[in-house]
Amino acid sequence: MSSWTGQGARVAAVLGGQWGDEGKGKLVDVLAKQYDIVARFNGGANAGHTLVVDGTKFAFHLLPCGMLYPDKLNVIGNGVVLHVPTLFKELGQLTDKGIPVEGKLVISSRAHLLFDFHQTVDQIQEKRLSGKEIGTTKKGIGPCYASKATRNGIRVGDLVGDWQGFVAKYKHVIFI
Repeated sequence: MSSWTGQGARVAAVLGGQWGDEGKGKLVDVLAKQYDIVARFNGGANAGHTLVVDGTKFAFHLLPCGMLYPDKLNVIGNGVVLHVPTLFKELGQLTDKGIPVEGKLVISSRAHLLFDFHQTVDQIQEKRLSGKEIGTTKKGIGPCYASKATRNGIRVGDLVGDWQGFVAKYKHVIFI
């Protein structure tokens, strides 16, 4: 194949030019077979994509699809807004289906945490901003990126080490 397809390249990036279902997940799955690392560099747990392997369905909203491959390192990068309950739910679904997950996932300490209050804000803004629904998934992704942009977001690294510091940051964010 020609080099513009990503086949045979040392690094391949799959980017979307639209909002919505473009088939990025399927393309990443096709390419993942030939790479050592599969990474998500932005986005959150919104629409996602479904893969069927040997008749078993796997729904990915947050995790990289490389989690289905035993020899791939998967990365959630610093541009991802991470909803921890969704992460644990997806990891649990994999382990329930016999897919090992230990040692296959690395999460950037600089990725921002998406909290349930981001989802609440998203649901409120969905109607308030325009008087009608604007079509978000109501998963809190926009409000979490707003927290990131205004520099009052909380990062994965804030969970490590200084728990009281994390609690103070969280209280500051929800009471602003």
